[in-house]
Amino acid sequence: MGSESLIIFLIVGAVAGWLAGLIVKGYGFGLLGNMVVGVIGAFLGSYLLAHFHLLHVQGIAGTLISATLGAVILLFLLRLIRRR
Repeated sequence: MGSESLIIFLIVGAVAGWLAGLIVKGYGFGLLGNMVVGVIGAFLGSYLLAHFHLLHVQGIAGTLISATLGAVILLFLLRLIRRR
């Protein structure tokens, strides 16, 4: 992975984490936290979408959708764990 790809990956992760924080109310982790949530969400989202054959991810828009979906699922699971 080149430096340009890594920068794009981190930017997409930050945006996905931020969007997921807006969708799942009550979560704001700052820039670094949003990156972590977005990157983990990207892995989770791309795995789930590929596993269930729902979306073939292409380009930055598809990656952003996949990462945001995964980040929303991650935040939802974190909310369930915190309530217990």
